[in-house]
Amino acid sequence: MKIRALFACIVAGASLSAAYGQNAKPFLSPMFGSHMVLQRGIKAPIWGWTTPGARVSVIIRSTSPGSDLFRGKSASTVAGADGKWLLNIGPLKAGGPYELTVYGPHSVILDDVLVGDVWVGSGQSNMQMSVSSSASADLEIAAAKYPRIRLFTVPDVTALTPQETAGGEWTICSPETVGGFSAAAYFFGRDIQNETKVPIGLISTCWGGTLAEAWTSREALAKIPDFVPALKQLQSSIDNLKPGSPTYEDRLADWWKQTDPGSSTSPGWERPDLKTGGWKTMDIPSAWEDAGLPNLDGVVWFRREFTLSAEAASHDATLHLGPIDDRDVTFVNGVNVGETSVWDAPRIYKVPSSALKAGVNVIAIRVLDTGGAGGITGKPAQVYLEPGSGPEMPLAGPWSYKVSVDLAKSAPLPVRLDSNPNVVTVLYNAMIAPVIPFGIKGAIWYQGEANAGQAYQYRTLLPAMINDWRSRWGVGEFPFYIVQLANFMEVQPVPKDDAWAELREAQSMTAKALPHSGIAVAIDIGNGADIHPKNKQEVGRRLALNALAKDYGQKVEFSGPDYKSLKVEGAKIRLTFTHVAGGLEAKGDKLTGFAIAGADRKFVWADAAIDGDSVVVSAPGVTEPVAVRYAWASNPVCNLYNKASLPASPFRTDDWPGITQPK
Repeated sequence: MKIRALFACIVAGASLSAAYGQNAKPFLSPMFGSHMVLQRGIKAPIWGWTTPGARVSVIIRSTSPGSDLFRGKSASTVAGADGKWLLNIGPLKAGGPYELTVYGPHSVILDDVLVGDVWVGSGQSNMQMSVSSSASADLEIAAAKYPRIRLFTVPDVTALTPQETAGGEWTICSPETVGGFSAAAYFFGRDIQNETKVPIGLISTCWGGTLAEAWTSREALAKIPDFVPALKQLQSSIDNLKPGSPTYEDRLADWWKQTDPGSSTSPGWERPDLKTGGWKTMDIPSAWEDAGLPNLDGVVWFRREFTLSAEAASHDATLHLGPIDDRDVTFVNGVNVGETSVWDAPRIYKVPSSALKAGVNVIAIRVLDTGGAGGITGKPAQVYLEPGSGPEMPLAGPWSYKVSVDLAKSAPLPVRLDSNPNVVTVLYNAMIAPVIPFGIKGAIWYQGEANAGQAYQYRTLLPAMINDWRSRWGVGEFPFYIVQLANFMEVQPVPKDDAWAELREAQSMTAKALPHSGIAVAIDIGNGADIHPKNKQEVGRRLALNALAKDYGQKVEFSGPDYKSLKVEGAKIRLTFTHVAGGLEAKGDKLTGFAIAGADRKFVWADAAIDGDSVVVSAPGVTEPVAVRYAWASNPVCNLYNKASLPASPFRTDDWPGITQPK
């Protein structure tokens, strides 16, 4: 970027704020730079900061005599009392490269500016996953010679209040630049550019493992009762940042004493001689939402006994527990042997011989879950004791448990604010607000894993976030396309309720309820053993099909079969679908993935057959069926497609209440 100032010349790439002082805001927002893409067809906003009352002008022009912009197009404004200036230039037609000049008290010249369509890609790790981590990465990177695609990555940062600037810079898509960029966003943009030849700008703003409420503004969350306590706690935590206020550790210790009876009573629930009459039993490992505690965020204590010989008890041991979601403190015979606050990290704790004894020993684990699935969630082979002498002792199976705290009914949990991305509003503040109101065509969203277990809340949260973004961006109800969660985890042997299936349902409900929205179904391209499936090419393609059909006027099928209605025909149920795209088909010898239930609502695997544009479902023993589910599992075995080779979206007919949209 070339920069000319009236009183100084600042080297290309350096921050303009240096011309005003370390804490001053830049003359031109960092969202604008050489190689950027401006949104076509709108009056594109451009903004920055300067002396209050100063006049700032922008001109965009081409050096080619045959161009529509050979004579240039310009706009001017006057900086407000706070020094901020904002003007709109356009509407502009797709094309370029152009030169854009901003001049006033300072001057900035931007080279190689294109005009086209700009898309924002946001969400958690599956949106953040890079091209270099995707399938066939070396081949994809080598082929990424797309000079008409431009890339911008917003750095991962948090903020307690909405920010006006963020880092990042525009680069030309090439084998040298694409490797670290969002794979889902790149493959989406590549497919659109290949089909339309329109310049494409891609803004990646995503952070792995993050909750949707972190990407949502304070004002939007304040309209949802579930999040009011968290907003109050956030404000309290901000107030406690003042000198002399209690530390986070002090506030957390007080919270445990005041809120958790397992930590505040005497004896505590870690004590080996604790009387546990009335405690219930849960098979471990499992998410507690799937084992009798649906929709619980809070604290649960778990206990399990094991027996050691005198020889084994005389040596140090190692306790393996697998991952625990979110946080745990683990005791053996009342001795704290370890604690971890990373939800997906396997727990491996050394147990000193001084904590062990011959005979019966007791493990007690205090588990705190603040969102999504909770509990001891790994695989059975990960849960065992490794004695210092003797064979390994499996610990998977029945454990005693007791719910100690329900966060929905307790005092708010203290919030750690130092770079914690899973605090309400902090990613909106730092990674969305600084991008607004940069002119965009639309957004793609790949998130939801972190909110699994809170699907009914997500039905309100996701549309609230989308509506809030649309309102703030000021370009109308821009397209918003959602990647439905891919298949993941172990295959379920029998039909049952499932947190991931419910989250997929919430995503579909949002896409159906909000205008100019859509779903990219990924139920067939995941990996049961990896929450980060590598086939982001197909994710991008299915997102692009939505955009090409709905925003670019192409006659392409963008959806797999979508459940429409049912009709009971004696002992069978006939299902009809939209988006059959020439007909339904089963990928495989037999149609799978369907379950059916009678009035008792006990689902069993069903026989299913395609009959024209419908599917007929039945099961032995279910003589009066009332409901059907399809692909209703974290990792379903399912194979219904249409002739466009797009998979059917998971659904259930027994629960489809209307979505609640924030006003």
